[in-house]
Amino acid sequence: MPTQSTPRREFVKTVMAGGIAAAASPLAGLAAHHKKMGIKLGYDNFAVRAMNWMVEDHLEYAEGLGIDSLFMSDLDHFKSLDMPYLRDVRKKAADKGMDIHVGTWSICPTSTTFKDTWGTAEEHLRLSIRVAEALGSPVIRVILGNRDDRATEGGIMARIKDTAKVCRACRTQALDAGVKIAVENHAGDMQAHEVVTLIAEAGGIPYMGANLDAGNASWTLEDPLENLEIMGPYALTTSLRDSAIWTSEKGTTVQWTAMGKGDVDWEAYFKRFAQLCPNVPVHIETISGFNREIPFLEDGFMKLFPDMKASTLSNYIKWARQGSPREPWKAPVGPNADRADHNKDMATQDYQKAEIEESIRYCKSIGLGLKA
Repeated sequence: MPTQSTPRREFVKTVMAGGIAAAASPLAGLAAHHKKMGIKLGYDNFAVRAMNWMVEDHLEYAEGLGIDSLFMSDLDHFKSLDMPYLRDVRKKAADKGMDIHVGTWSICPTSTTFKDTWGTAEEHLRLSIRVAEALGSPVIRVILGNRDDRATEGGIMARIKDTAKVCRACRTQALDAGVKIAVENHAGDMQAHEVVTLIAEAGGIPYMGANLDAGNASWTLEDPLENLEIMGPYALTTSLRDSAIWTSEKGTTVQWTAMGKGDVDWEAYFKRFAQLCPNVPVHIETISGFNREIPFLEDGFMKLFPDMKASTLSNYIKWARQGSPREPWKAPVGPNADRADHNKDMATQDYQKAEIEESIRYCKSIGLGLKA
């Protein structure tokens, strides 16, 4: 369970960084630098995945962060998927003045990432729509897969058609439930224009839309601001993180970071976001600390992106040239071998909490969030 106060070492580090003024809340004493933009602010539960919390723990922690929306991006962190239980979770969130958005994983039956944990792809999506309806979530976030799907038979377009077919089969249920299906650009699977293609292939608005992920855009050779221009008009929800990027031997290297610590111009991003995505909450999903090379200079790599525009690659390279290399984060390990794994786990938990708390502070400082 999350604690009611910030541990001393976290408190001292945060004060030294100019953060909180009191230990009652991770964000106490925050002074916004900008006028509020009227955009709801929240986080994706995957940001603190090492805690392995259930939804009740996340609601308690989220309340301490003073946020407006909680994105539970998988079904595994609910104690039950029975309707009475989910309706009780919905009430608990409402009592805390918080929205809930919910998500799940691959609904593409031919994706390399698809698992039959929840039955067939169609059964999985139907269950997920029922869960979203019970929770009062206006969306159910889904994914196609990851970059490996671009190399499967028929390429990404075949996987798009397979995913769209599943969505069409559940169209009436989604419309009756008042739940929209939000497709994410996930782990290098689709560029922004391909997400839009999937939405259209599935039948489009009013029951389909997008989940914006600015961090994943950096893995598909896209500047996040260009990705926003294309996907923004379809956005229903978000999973955002910052990215540091630099040119490297095989192409570029990307390190995801806490918000405000990377190379994305967030003030420009959210100014445009407010215009393109009215009433869409910003959920932060920090997955920080490791380096990922995008080897687009290697022979054969660009065959995975046969429809990519030259201007998109040019914009991406220009963005990458602004950055400089960074070392990945490594969890410190204590001197006792028998406690090494425990110490590493604790360090990872502390790191993930520090990353999301720093990100929420930054977002509030530039005007996001409705709560003081």
